[in-house]
Amino acid sequence: MSFLPKLKLLRGGTTRRKRKREAPPGLIQFFEQSRVVASFIFVATVAAIVLISSVGVSTLDTPVQTNQTASVRIVANETFSYESAELTRLKREQVRDRTPPVYRLELEPLRLFEIHIQDLLTAFETFEADFPDESAESPEAQLRLNNITADFNAKGPYRTNPADMKALLRLGDAQQRFSVVESALLVLRDIYEQGVHDGGSLAASTDSSDILVFQISQEDGVSNQAVESLEKALTLLRINLNAEGIGRQTTFSLFRIFRNGVTPNLIYDQSATKALQESAIANLEPVNVTVERGQTILEPGIRVTAEKHEMLIAHREIVLQSGAARIDEGLQLFGRVLLVLAMLFACTIYIRLKDLETLNSNSRLGLLALVVVLNLGAVRASYELASLPFFIEHSELAAILPYIAPTALAPVVVAILIDTGSAVFMALLISIFTGVIYGNRMDLLVLTFLASMVAILSSRQTRKRGAIVRATTFGGVVVATFALLIGVVDQLPPISVLQQMGAGLATGILTGVVVVGLLPLLESLFKRTTDITMLELTDYNHPLLRRMQMEAPGTYHHSLVVAQLAENAAEAIGARSLRARVCALFHDIGKMVKPEYFTENQRDDVNPHDFNNPSLSALIIKSHVKEGVDLALQHHLPRVVLNV
Repeated sequence: MSFLPKLKLLRGGTTRRKRKREAPPGLIQFFEQSRVVASFIFVATVAAIVLISSVGVSTLDTPVQTNQTASVRIVANETFSYESAELTRLKREQVRDRTPPVYRLELEPLRLFEIHIQDLLTAFETFEADFPDESAESPEAQLRLNNITADFNAKGPYRTNPADMKALLRLGDAQQRFSVVESALLVLRDIYEQGVHDGGSLAASTDSSDILVFQISQEDGVSNQAVESLEKALTLLRINLNAEGIGRQTTFSLFRIFRNGVTPNLIYDQSATKALQESAIANLEPVNVTVERGQTILEPGIRVTAEKHEMLIAHREIVLQSGAARIDEGLQLFGRVLLVLAMLFACTIYIRLKDLETLNSNSRLGLLALVVVLNLGAVRASYELASLPFFIEHSELAAILPYIAPTALAPVVVAILIDTGSAVFMALLISIFTGVIYGNRMDLLVLTFLASMVAILSSRQTRKRGAIVRATTFGGVVVATFALLIGVVDQLPPISVLQQMGAGLATGILTGVVVVGLLPLLESLFKRTTDITMLELTDYNHPLLRRMQMEAPGTYHHSLVVAQLAENAAEAIGARSLRARVCALFHDIGKMVKPEYFTENQRDDVNPHDFNNPSLSALIIKSHVKEGVDLALQHHLPRVVLNV
């Protein structure tokens, strides 16, 4: 074979194969190491963070729920007045409570007692007809009198005895008895029409220590009326009976009979009471509240009452209408710019001390900047949900918004793509600005930082995508637990606590799903390689490894042995064993272009080098490196494999 055909064969056959090459090294190096690019990343990051965390963000927009402990101080920017629905409601409740109950006079007990007395008089007439004077003392007459007494007592809650009945019977003839009884009934009727209370009713007012004045419902309306107590009514009955001049003992007997007819007759009239309350409330003027400029509306650490919450809502509306919020936002914007600069300078110092490789790599800096901006953008998006009409109308649901902020997104991405040290500082940065966005809430800062730290701890050396979701779920569990504790301390409604817990847990799970989806894109964009990708490359069904098995079995076996040795050695010295294994598996893929020129793939003692001059053989052997790079580029192998 002549030299020219051999040269064509060396170059891949008679038809030249086009190589896939990377971008020019000079351009890559410029973007990777240029301080100009690094400065641009810094300035762009500052601008993005300020834009996200400051523009349009005010403590006025901080979601606040009734009974929640305030985390920020809000002071009135100007004097304003508003109609307080809450204070008006409380005043109406006070008027309703202070309105005396209305009663009606129940005369039915009197009517029944009159009927029973008439029946008693009729029984006496029958008794006199059956037992004339000479037989009135007979045992049969006494038995009849006892039966009359028992029958009378059985008709009501009466307590009379035969002796009192005999005294009434001996008062005179039927006409005299009727006259005395009628007079006693007239006294009872007057007592009932005046009203009798048992001392347990609530009086509208007290004119003296003995007479109580009640609201009495009558046909022509409600009027105040003095009502006697049960004791006073009995005294009045006894006095009037004494005036009949029928003898002391007979008067006592008659009193003991007729006192059974005296009973409290005040009945609570619910409908009349409600009508009186509504009439009083209808004349009530709404409560107007005036808040002076500089007056504190919310104080950190103080529980937000319904009145304070209403005052805050009114203050928001007044400030938005007057435009005073723009001045405050300008001052806050300047302060936020200083805060962002300070945090990023601190971040730069930390990276310089702990991770100088990241500081010298613009791709790493760009990755850090991108994920922090994306994460803060997601936090700001959750904050902006509070301005939607739905959350404005349902302020209790707005309290879950801080718990749906995916603060663990950037820390977990950085922990997987760079290292845990940068991820910890990233978690602190995200937590600080999350607290700033939600009104300088220290509790939210601590909560989100702790949840992110748990997620970072659980995502170290992750080799499976499911482990990422599990790690962020642990962070969501932390958020849900703290939501429960905070809800118990703040005495929030159970439904609100459950909503916040569910939001925190769901956000943790969804954050893991989003991280899994973002990782391939970020790996490709910033030329980063995770252990997840490395583990996928160890699959022996990879096209290059399958091809090596078929075309260069000796090289394939050699690569397996080297991969095992490299992995064991890396583990022994604490290096990245998975990376060593993958690089060893693919380090000789270039030999597949001319496998027969390498001794591990030669069979039947046939060595093609015996038929070539040494310079051509050397060229073939050295070219397997370039061929390997070409194959790696075609199959999109990571840069770390290309470098090896």
